[in-house]
Amino acid sequence: MTDLSRFAITQKWPAQHPDRLQLYSLPTPNGVKVSIMLEETGLPYEPHLVRFDANEQMSAEFLSLNPNNKIPAILDPNGPGGEPLPLFESGAILLYLADKTGQLMPADPARRYESIQWLMFQMGGIGPMFGQVGFFHKFAGRDYEDKRPRDRYIAEAKRLLGVLEQRLNGRQWLMGDDYTIADIATWPWVNNLVGFYEAGELVGIDGFPNVRRVLAAFVARPAVARGLRIPQRPAA
Repeated sequence: MTDLSRFAITQKWPAQHPDRLQLYSLPTPNGVKVSIMLEETGLPYEPHLVRFDANEQMSAEFLSLNPNNKIPAILDPNGPGGEPLPLFESGAILLYLADKTGQLMPADPARRYESIQWLMFQMGGIGPMFGQVGFFHKFAGRDYEDKRPRDRYIAEAKRLLGVLEQRLNGRQWLMGDDYTIADIATWPWVNNLVGFYEAGELVGIDGFPNVRRVLAAFVARPAVARGLRIPQRPAA
């Protein structure tokens, strides 16, 4: 049996199945990227809920795995060379899992880099900007009388949705017929924008029919439906 005891994170979140990939996460747009990827690939894993309401992301155990105190993070007992691999940053984890499983990434080198390009588009644009819309629309941003910050992020969110809309014209997914990690990275954020953040009307989502079409196809996937709920939040 694989011994993960040298990793401090397993002291707070013990591995019941140490031979499986360990996922430390929360069902947020960034967190579910990895649970959806794992569900899509069928790779055995064990999820652990990192409770932000208990400030667990700031615990010494979690920081030993991710010094940036963000979810998701993984500990793969069967990493390169058969050695355990700790890894954080959702985009890096998606790339790693695609390479590990040989799934959800085009084999052709040019298309591989094109997929990475759209993954980075999500990481650098959609995630941060949509998150700011959520802050200024649903959370503490409502306390600000000056609406210029909110309007700035709404305008940028609309611009980014326009980029997606154009890209998806005549395409089933971001890479055409190929469903890839670029989609797994992107659509949880779009889903969160119009769902949890309740900002669909604010950004004019009805004006982006291709975006709505692909979002509907994404959330209809069984692996996505499962992954969106992993790790399961505790009952209120």
